[in-house]
Amino acid sequence: MKNILVVSVNWLGDVIFSLPVYQSIKDNYPDARVTAFCVPRVKEVLGLCPHIDEIMVYDEKGKERSFLRRLAFVVKLRKKKFDTVFILRPSFSRACLMWAAGIPQRIGFGKPSASWPLTLAGNMPDPRTTHRSDIYSHLLTVAGLRLADRVSRLLLSAAQKDAARSFLQSRGLPQDGAYVVLNTGGNWDLKQWPAASFALLAQRLVKETKYKIVLPGAPSDRARANDIASSLGRSAIVVAGETDIPLLAAIMSGAAMVISADSGPLHLASALGVATVAIFGPTRPELTGPRGTGRGVVLQKSTGCNRAACYYLECSDNICMKQVSVDDVFSSVLRLHN
Repeated sequence: MKNILVVSVNWLGDVIFSLPVYQSIKDNYPDARVTAFCVPRVKEVLGLCPHIDEIMVYDEKGKERSFLRRLAFVVKLRKKKFDTVFILRPSFSRACLMWAAGIPQRIGFGKPSASWPLTLAGNMPDPRTTHRSDIYSHLLTVAGLRLADRVSRLLLSAAQKDAARSFLQSRGLPQDGAYVVLNTGGNWDLKQWPAASFALLAQRLVKETKYKIVLPGAPSDRARANDIASSLGRSAIVVAGETDIPLLAAIMSGAAMVISADSGPLHLASALGVATVAIFGPTRPELTGPRGTGRGVVLQKSTGCNRAACYYLECSDNICMKQVSVDDVFSSVLRLHN
């Protein structure tokens, strides 16, 4: 039985894009034991992947910060006796760690000048023209493995879904209530659809459809969520700052649809098979668009400056997000609803 380690990427959306890697490994080696090596913030989402047998958390900025603790972690890796490690992003430090752990096959992306810790180094596809998911899957082709379909899938237990429904009912959702999740936040401001647009959309959803509104997010999103909900009365449930990833996933899995800008929660919903309306502005859907099993509509308006992915964080206008109107989003909701 093969014993395989996968060094994960570090952010929620990227982890979801990497999920086909784990499925492909299992398809190539059905009896393999697959372990994910990750930073603490993505442990919970990896725990929802049905193709991962074990998760090893490496907290280099916390628990494993000191040299002695890192050395102890290397010893821990050695005891696991892994046959092969796939390192999903270029990282000289991770490659050195796996070399120190004595893993015989070390496969990753690397330039010739910095790839000596790897036993097999591949050229990373151009991130300006290649979907993030295809970049991670390409590493398997470097190793000669066949690929499964390039679709991200996550799996929830019945108990997790029941807990989410009970949680929402405790907050006022009727037992058989249908709801839409509005994910209003994002990891950087430039990708966020205006709060005023979300508020108008929420009002229209409540007035013209049967749906209640659920507003999740990080603690920093709570004020915005409360502002959006303020005119909706009992038709809105604000849970921003109150959910971990498994609970958020379970809430989303029970939703009629999720409406979100390009963000980790958008891709989480898609990987759970939930219908999504994705609002794109500065980023490009051909590079970071949803790759899950859920039906979806992607909305983006060309403004010239977003023909390629734009990372100009000092932009004071954010015209590319403002160009997507409430009517655009509501029409997409109706398309998915029907």
